[in-house]
Amino acid sequence: MNCKGVIREISDYIDGDLDLSVRQELERHLEHCEDCKMVVDQTRLTVDIFCDSKPIELTSDVKSRLHDALRRKLQETGN
Repeated sequence: MNCKGVIREISDYIDGDLDLSVRQELERHLEHCEDCKMVVDQTRLTVDIFCDSKPIELTSDVKSRLHDALRRKLQETGN
């Protein structure tokens, strides 16, 4: 497996959804590729952080500005 293969399979790898042979091939690559190992570790950490986070309630002012911006964007694209 090469670096592009790791990126292509990273989500299934982190979720534990890879076939055994693909997982083993990916892990062999990670043994010698520090860049991919760092990407996998950072992605796993990001997922862990966001899974443990709670939604932030937006103020009515922020909601209103967001809705206005979305309406303008939709009008620009003709939708």
